[in-house]
Amino acid sequence: MPQLDFANPMVLAQAVWLLVIFGGLYFILNSYVLPQVATVLEDRAQRIAADLDAARASKLSADAAMAELQAATAKARAEAQSAIAAAVQQANAQAQAQAEVLNARLAEQITAAEGRISASRDAAMASLRSVATDTATALVTRLVGRADAAAVDGAVGRALSARGSL
Repeated sequence: MPQLDFANPMVLAQAVWLLVIFGGLYFILNSYVLPQVATVLEDRAQRIAADLDAARASKLSADAAMAELQAATAKARAEAQSAIAAAVQQANAQAQAQAEVLNARLAEQITAAEGRISASRDAAMASLRSVATDTATALVTRLVGRADAAAVDGAVGRALSARGSL
């Protein structure tokens, strides 16, 4: 390589100055700069370790707070469930009471309606013989021209007795 021709006195002088400058820079860096860099690195390592310790302590505190929160949530959920159960039970009791009152009122209305129906049926059954006799008399008169009232009444009586209506 022509740049490293040590026979040339310029190259030899440049190499000497290179060694002198390199040695001086090495001495300055080793004596002043590198100790400061080492101090900064040590401070940084200590700060990181302190931050990690603080983070671990914060994590433990957060875990304790989370456990406390979960316990409080479970307690609140249990209280809410019991309150809901009590409210449902109370609502069911009120609904049952209202249903009983309504059922009693409906039973009274049904009894009254059955009485009215029975009275209407009895009245209809009582008038059934006369309506049947009048209808049979009108039919026989129309078909034959005249009707025997006693015969028609007897026939209607037998027909109603056979059906069990009277």
